[in-house]
Amino acid sequence: MRHGVAGRRFSRTSAHREAMMDNMIISLLRHERIRTTVPKAKEARKLADRMISLGKKGSLHARRLASKTVHDKEVLSKLFDQLAPRFEARPGGYTRIVRIGRRLGDSAEMAFLELVDRPETAAAPAEDEAKA
Repeated sequence: MRHGVAGRRFSRTSAHREAMMDNMIISLLRHERIRTTVPKAKEARKLADRMISLGKKGSLHARRLASKTVHDKEVLSKLFDQLAPRFEARPGGYTRIVRIGRRLGDSAEMAFLELVDRPETAAAPAEDEAKA
């Protein structure tokens, strides 16, 4: 029985799983939206919310703890300088999972993992002009 055992294994070794989650978090913070499977999105959401909470603290200790996961200096500075002030008033729940259907190859359920206050992209106004 798996009493008290949290987290999904994804049929990977612990080192592979940790590296995959770290890379997903870096991509999410850089692009503010990633496309992945629903179970991976649910696991990455926990870590992403924790990183944004560290960014909101803003201390040197929080920056060093976040640098364990976010290995890219540009993304780390974006986390503390841009994203943390953006989520300052929000007490939690910084990400959302939007289900987008099933993948053609293996019918895995796919989803977008995105930041809640993500600004609109430049492509959206172009689509609105084409409709008008």
